Amino acid sequence: MTELFDLLLKISQEIKTIKTYIEFFRKTRLEKFNEAWIDGQDVMQVMHISKRTLQSLRDSGSLPYSRLNGKFYYKLSDIENMLESNYSNIKSGSHGN
Repeated sequence: MTELFDLLLKISQEIKTIKTYIEFFRKTRLEKFNEAWIDGQDVMQVMHISKRTLQSLRDSGSLPYSRLNGKFYYKLSDIENMLESNYSNIKSGSHGN
């Protein structure tokens, strides 16, 4: 009888573990789907760049994008990652004087 109880307890723990993995996977997919996207016009306005500069960022692979019906869309997180990867915090004492 104890063996049966132990087996049921073990199965119950494994089911809880599986539920946890499923819930994590479901949340991760929902978060990815709900991530904010903006169009090229917004990117150009926010970053103060031209259409050609934005095209160069796409062409070089620096800024991932999605294209739908001829319009380009960008994830805010990809824009932030690109800016972070090019961040420079060099402090100079002379400032060109």
